[in-house]
Amino acid sequence: MAKETRSFAVIGLGAFGSTVASELARFGNHVIGVDRDEKRVSQMASTLPATVILDTTDEGALREAGIDRYDVVLVAIGRDIEASILTTMNMRLLGIDTIWVKASNRTHHRILSKLGADRVILPEQEMGRHISQMLNNPVVQDYMTLSNGFSVVNVVLPDRIKGKQLCDLGIGDRHDLRLLGMMRGTEHVPCSDRDMDLRPEDKLILLGKRADLRRFGDAL
Repeated sequence: MAKETRSFAVIGLGAFGSTVASELARFGNHVIGVDRDEKRVSQMASTLPATVILDTTDEGALREAGIDRYDVVLVAIGRDIEASILTTMNMRLLGIDTIWVKASNRTHHRILSKLGADRVILPEQEMGRHISQMLNNPVVQDYMTLSNGFSVVNVVLPDRIKGKQLCDLGIGDRHDLRLLGMMRGTEHVPCSDRDMDLRPEDKLILLGKRADLRRFGDAL
């Protein structure tokens, strides 16, 4: 298979792996789903461009299946830590460009990092932090953490904002934040006019530090 487009191999088709594989395929990528469980592979056969039943601890079997020709591999093996580690090692031996691995715990995380995984994921902890941010600041619908304490958040304006203008929010003045954009339904609305009227359910995309974003949310 030629590498003209980016290709993904997802190894481990449990709840996490199958969700990632399905979404990657939905975005139009070439994806192969890999698992040694025939039932899991069968369940994903109609969703993914390619699937294969395979023991990924066997380097020779991986080469025979052509996994070495994929650009990105996600090792999403669940509780079998030994299989996860051996599979990650095999990905390095195959010369895969980018390797992401799901870890089961912090010790597993450290081992995978030492093996040279490009990114190690602890899904439960990452999702827990994500949800805690939204619970901590109820107007925040979604967020992404950046470096140096900055985050990008998606803030949904409440009903009480009706009748106010963009300038009334104090973005860049009272609140040390940067407005990156605004969505009104599915439409992107330019924010160059500070006197524009706001509507409930408008979504602001803001950049700032966590404390400043929290203060802004409390002030809405």
